[in-house]
Amino acid sequence: MDSIATIESAALGSIAGASSTEALKALHSQFLGKSGSIPGLMKTLGTIPADERPAFGKAVNEAKMRVEEAYELALAAAKSAEQAIQFEAERLDITMPARQPNAGREHILQLTMNRIKEVFVGMGFEYGESPELEDFKYNFDALNYPPDHPAMDDQDTFYINDKLLLRTQCTAMQGHIFEEREPPFRMFTIGKCFRNEAVDRTHSHTFHQVDVFMVDEGVSMANLKWTLRELARTMFGEEATVRFRPDFFPFVEPGVDYAISTPKLFNGKWVELGGAGLIHPNILEKYGIDTEKYSGFAFGLGIERIPMMARGVDDLRPFMDNDFRFLSQFR
Repeated sequence: MDSIATIESAALGSIAGASSTEALKALHSQFLGKSGSIPGLMKTLGTIPADERPAFGKAVNEAKMRVEEAYELALAAAKSAEQAIQFEAERLDITMPARQPNAGREHILQLTMNRIKEVFVGMGFEYGESPELEDFKYNFDALNYPPDHPAMDDQDTFYINDKLLLRTQCTAMQGHIFEEREPPFRMFTIGKCFRNEAVDRTHSHTFHQVDVFMVDEGVSMANLKWTLRELARTMFGEEATVRFRPDFFPFVEPGVDYAISTPKLFNGKWVELGGAGLIHPNILEKYGIDTEKYSGFAFGLGIERIPMMARGVDDLRPFMDNDFRFLSQFR
């Protein structure tokens, strides 16, 4: 019986002193496993007098139960302590702000187009679209281009075949509208244009353009100037002013190029934006519009030029390079 008490005491002491679940499991194997000290006592049963064997077996089983109970309690306490340490190490402070997710945003050119649409819709103009793959008829013939005009040179235009080409200007929408509607109307469109240009900081083979035209009774250069002045003030600030200088475009007569100036940009220097003028009578007459009763104006400008001026960007190529470091500056 002394051997049972000795082994039990050693097991209970070791269990009480264990500091981890790993150590406890090793003690379980040492004292309670198949080859452990307490089950090993039963192997000595044959050496004990027969009349003492029942009491000896009972004492071994009772000792085993007490050690098992102490082990389970110690194991539960050790697991709880270890989990508390683990939870503390992995604890999340839910009171801290979350990481800001990366969110998409509209491209600076799209933001500019949205603003332009707001401006012209607010003036009573209707937005329309025409195809990027355009008929030669609408891109040149309908716009009063003479056969020898430089813009019709094969080196300036991407021709698909003798009839189809990638539109070089959004003004091509005019012919579609003139065929389908009777004046008066106010229209504008925004889209991509394509020209066989050498790419540099101010030119590209693909660019965006807004084209605006109006046909009604008594439309004059005063209407054109007012419209462009309001566009400039909306896009660049109230201080912006507009300048017209004579120029030639086949689809307008008279024709002008227009520029803006504002103290906020380029030290007030004049910056050209596009071409404009009164729609050529030849175009109106071609579509059966009475030029004694109706007149109209038209103008177009490059979309890229607006954020370049407003944001101080001196190279248009980054707008289409998909470099997020550049594009993320604009909201």
